[in-house]
Amino acid sequence: MALAIASREVDGVTVVELGGRITLGEGSVQMRDALRDLIAKGQRRILLDLGEVSYIDSSGLGELVSAYTSAKNQSATLKLLKLTKKVHDLLQLTKLYTVFEIFDDEASAIASFK
Repeated sequence: MALAIASREVDGVTVVELGGRITLGEGSVQMRDALRDLIAKGQRRILLDLGEVSYIDSSGLGELVSAYTSAKNQSATLKLLKLTKKVHDLLQLTKLYTVFEIFDDEASAIASFK
């Protein structure tokens, strides 16, 4: 299943909804390109909604970290929303849970950017 990406604007925050698998090859490249494009267009507040992501492999994790670093280097902020249990467990296992700001509901995530 290919990665589905949709983005929308909420109170000045770009919410990027991802669905499917973020894996080596197409999925991680699609996500990287989408996030780089947003940052290049001047988006500085990005919220990644991972609620529909069924699987992330090590390459996908690498892209998440890379996106976080790229955002930070360009004075942008990247936060995560609605992790599935699998993704949540993976981030805890790899200690990346301490790197990202993670939210369960969109309203509090949007409010955190203010």
